Amino acid sequence: MKIHPTAIIDPRATLDATVEVGPYSIIGPGVTIGAGTVIGPHVVLKGPMTMGRDNRVFQFASLGEISQDISAKPDDDTRVEIGDGNTIREYVTIQRGTLKDTGLTKVGDRNWIMNGVHIGHDSVIGNHNILANNTALAGHVLMGDYVGCGGFTMIHQYCQIGSHAFSGGGSLITRDVAPYIIVQGHPAEARGINAEGLRRRGFKADEISAIKDAYKLIFVSGKLMDEVKRELAVMAQASAHVAQMLSFIENSKRTLQR
Repeated sequence: MKIHPTAIIDPRATLDATVEVGPYSIIGPGVTIGAGTVIGPHVVLKGPMTMGRDNRVFQFASLGEISQDISAKPDDDTRVEIGDGNTIREYVTIQRGTLKDTGLTKVGDRNWIMNGVHIGHDSVIGNHNILANNTALAGHVLMGDYVGCGGFTMIHQYCQIGSHAFSGGGSLITRDVAPYIIVQGHPAEARGINAEGLRRRGFKADEISAIKDAYKLIFVSGKLMDEVKRELAVMAQASAHVAQMLSFIENSKRTLQR
């Protein structure tokens, strides 16, 4: 274990023997860190929190602090869970859940979280997401996999962001963003499907075409949502991706960002 002599590690923290900790970092009780993780200088980690293997946390990040919800108390039974292979850049804040929800704020695997990102209490982030500089997630946000957020994206509390969605820089998201969709603006509006991102991830031409047809039905046709859902149900019989879009719509609590 490579621990800089100026780092402060609480004896009730659990660090794998391969963990590295830089100068002046503070790791509190109840923090568990997996193999191969590198904690840079001036990082503050507070428990209860678990962090998996092969993460890299850059200077001045603050992870595991109690939430900014006014009801939060330091001794609440709440926590943060961070998976494997994440890059967490300077000044990122990831805060514990609250007793108003599950008590858990969770980040999955292999996410790229850039400078100044805030992940608020009770948010659940999937895998392979890219959150560009100063993206801010309010509390209770649910994000799927392979989502891209342009710099200064702001996401309202309780919003859901579907997998493979993308937001342009400076977007204000106040409603749910369906899978595969690009949104942009203040407030954000649907601009098309994330076709380039899908191609990069190996989606076939017919799969992208089916998603595009579903997009036109949802966002361009002008039909009422009940009729949209009926037609999507027919399309979903031939496309698992359209089925995913339909499921997302049916489970949306804040309605779609259209």
